[in-house]
Amino acid sequence: MGELNTAELLIQCLENEGVEYIFGLPGEENLHLLEAIKNSSIQFITTRHEQGAAFMADVYGRLTGKAGVCLSTLGPGATNLMTGVADANLDGAPLVAITGQVGTDRMHIESHQYLDLVAMFAPVTKWNTQIVRPSNTPEIIRKAFKIAQSEKPGAVHIDLPENIAAMPAPGKILKKDTLEKVYSSWRSLNAAAAAISKAKDPIILAGNGTIRSAASDALTNFATNLNIPVINSFMGKGAIPYTHPLSLWTVGLQQRDIISCAFDKADLVIAIGYDLIEYSPKKWNPEGKIPIIHIGTTPAEIDSSYIPSVEVVGDISDSLDEISKRADRQNQPKSVIAHLRTQIVENYERYANDEGFPIKPQKIIYDLRQVMGPEDIVISDVGAHKMWMARQYHCDCPNTCIISNGFAAMGIAIPGALAAKLVHPDKKVVAVTGDGGFMMNCQELETALRVGNPFVTLIFNDNGYGLIEWKQINQFGEPAFIRFGNPDFVKFAESMGLKGYRVESAVDLIPILKTALADDVPSVIDCPVDYGENLRLSQESGDLTCQVL
Repeated sequence: MGELNTAELLIQCLENEGVEYIFGLPGEENLHLLEAIKNSSIQFITTRHEQGAAFMADVYGRLTGKAGVCLSTLGPGATNLMTGVADANLDGAPLVAITGQVGTDRMHIESHQYLDLVAMFAPVTKWNTQIVRPSNTPEIIRKAFKIAQSEKPGAVHIDLPENIAAMPAPGKILKKDTLEKVYSSWRSLNAAAAAISKAKDPIILAGNGTIRSAASDALTNFATNLNIPVINSFMGKGAIPYTHPLSLWTVGLQQRDIISCAFDKADLVIAIGYDLIEYSPKKWNPEGKIPIIHIGTTPAEIDSSYIPSVEVVGDISDSLDEISKRADRQNQPKSVIAHLRTQIVENYERYANDEGFPIKPQKIIYDLRQVMGPEDIVISDVGAHKMWMARQYHCDCPNTCIISNGFAAMGIAIPGALAAKLVHPDKKVVAVTGDGGFMMNCQELETALRVGNPFVTLIFNDNGYGLIEWKQINQFGEPAFIRFGNPDFVKFAESMGLKGYRVESAVDLIPILKTALADDVPSVIDCPVDYGENLRLSQESGDLTCQVL
């Protein structure tokens, strides 16, 4: 066998990193990479748009903790990757984006489709570079994966000029190193335990870092042993089972919700694996008066509303176990905050038998929860339905409700569901999307069919951008520019070789969901939604008095 070229060496380095899939599109400037992939163990998933490829890599990374890989050509192919790359970076999902590029011999002049991609990707990545010396390829790939997968995970970008890709590449694949756990100091553990022991009404705010660190069991034990109620962020769903008597479910709506009352009453917030981007502390601690304990693998970000009195930085599970041993809450009465759970559950259950049509979003989500198992996965797109999914869809297990929250990118649900089904082929997977988000990446349903990836797409159909209408009415009293028409979604699905279903009454939804989840091809469910509930939620928030406490 002759000497490898740079593209071949790069692909061998990806194999060494354990890469299973590369999501992307072929192009003239990545031909050498595609040829190298043909002779590798890596499966190339040809997508219909680069944005879909990046979203697939994004969700793959979030579910596995291993960097998802996406590939594009130069110019418009690379710019199309940007949204998914930015989403992964802000949501803490490890991702490696690789772009083709013009040869180094024509970068100094105005050149067809040439953009400085390293400069362009810099604001949406943790690190990026261009390969200009073939022999540096192993170092670049190893560094890319190490940075992408280290806390806080995120996106990196590698730009490969086409002439460099074809050059001989002397180089040796580097051994992967392993990161040892870092443990928090005894001083911080003791300080945290002392503060928790004294607090009368503490609450726990659990974020996505708890899930990334596989600390959900430790969190549940910690809360149970110390009898402290738990609220999770949108991205922290499943950090504690929603059926646990101390779980107060999800916080994160831009407007006040019943769970906001918990923060009003709390005399200590224990933020565990919480990232400020998940739910701004200015929403729950606007004056910066609530004492905070920060427990995470990295120090707290600076924010005037988030100045921890104690920072416990180290392995989260170990920190929680050690604090639990040191804290003593035996003489503290049960927190009154826990009483909120009764009201929260009652509000959730009141839609169980609602027969209104179009269907209220609470009822759609209630029925969806009934047919999904504890470890099945939903991927929520962005729009009005996301607010309801975040508020009403509750999880027993981590990573079973994936929500784009840091970047909040429309179009993620269908590509994300494809990736989720690749990672967990034995689980039911549902992409929950509005009609607006559906039309942004619905072409990837053909990709799902081609790779044999059956999941369900559930469309909340209101013929408009419902979330923007909600905001417009709240702020200006009337909507503008948010209405559009839709294709016949059932015929659309059938034209692609998929199954299509239309919900025509509230009682139809559960039987249709069960049928669609049993299909051996991807399926689409068109479900009309009554978003009049949006304004009622806003009214409830405005009338909120927290008298329950």
